[in-house]
Amino acid sequence: MERIRTSLSIARDPWGSFEQVHPVLLSDLKRVTQTFGLAQYEQCLASCQYALDYVWEKLNTGHWKDISDQWRQIYYSVSYYKSVCLYELHHPPLKCIKTCDMGILMGVKPLKWDLCLRELASTLHKLHESTELVKDIPAAKIPRLELISPSEDKSIQRVSCPSLESFRKQWLSIGQPVIITDCMHHWPALDKWSLAYFQTVAGLRTVPVEIGSRYTDDDWSQQLLTISQFIQQYIVKHQAEGAPARRGYLAQHQLFDQIPELRDDIIVPEYCCLGESPDPDINAWFGPEGTVSPLHQDPKDNLLCQVKGRKLVKLCPPDMADCLYVNEGMLANTSQVDVESIDLQKFPLAAKVSFTESVLHPGEMLFIPAKYWHHVRSLDLSFSVSFWWS
Repeated sequence: MERIRTSLSIARDPWGSFEQVHPVLLSDLKRVTQTFGLAQYEQCLASCQYALDYVWEKLNTGHWKDISDQWRQIYYSVSYYKSVCLYELHHPPLKCIKTCDMGILMGVKPLKWDLCLRELASTLHKLHESTELVKDIPAAKIPRLELISPSEDKSIQRVSCPSLESFRKQWLSIGQPVIITDCMHHWPALDKWSLAYFQTVAGLRTVPVEIGSRYTDDDWSQQLLTISQFIQQYIVKHQAEGAPARRGYLAQHQLFDQIPELRDDIIVPEYCCLGESPDPDINAWFGPEGTVSPLHQDPKDNLLCQVKGRKLVKLCPPDMADCLYVNEGMLANTSQVDVESIDLQKFPLAAKVSFTESVLHPGEMLFIPAKYWHHVRSLDLSFSVSFWWS
């Protein structure tokens, strides 16, 4: 923490690169650095809060894609100062760490900013690791959804660790799904990841959790929870009391950018190097049995890697879109058809769609080509990692 304090204190006018900033906000920003340099943490904290409140309004006006990076950079930078002030003033560790995470989730690191909120959050978490560890649920007590195995003629092809050239020729180039086995045995996550491990490494970290059966439902929402709260409310409580009316799902979140300690437990599959960019988009999917991603398609190729638990995946090709009654607007990549209980009176053309399906087991990865329709249901407590690339 001493290095962090020193580096912030000697920062010279970090706000000079921001343009079109209201004079009142600019005055608050300068007061942040001035009071911090004088170790006047109460005054600095007050100025941080004024600035964050102002920028918060900017971040929540209009569409997210239209928000200027300038506002996100200011939010990130001020969150850093606020987090250190909270720590110096002996506020609860959770409050300090949550401030870091809000800066990470809502902000973006300025190009010339030397310090990193991810590192600060990790440092604070290590200093104040939660002592109330969640004991792992014995396998015999974890709810499991049993199902009839798909018939062989409807199963997704499985292949053991194909070469890069074979994968490119036989599946990638023609857009054909395949389950790849025997390619994840070297992932540390396969042995390390458990509820207790997540509690220890990241229990105090704040993440966005989807609340509801599926994102197409009217009552679907999102909530910011610590990983510890999520585990207690939607996994441990689920196991003890049965399935809740509304499930919680940490879905499609860039968790590994936020928490680098977890990033060290996974390895980017070599097949991703066949794309145009060496850095795929990596997302986490963590939740109890019964979480569902309704039938949808994505614009990029995807390797869905299963670390814990099983998932039932149903697929159909892109040319079936005319029979899938695709939503309009924000959900234009998602079908209205519930593939687990198709209403043929409402969606008669869906009778023409033939699905392939398989259960994805731990240590297996599923290649889902760009635009391929897929529906996913977790059969157990599950953790998956997806790699999207073009």
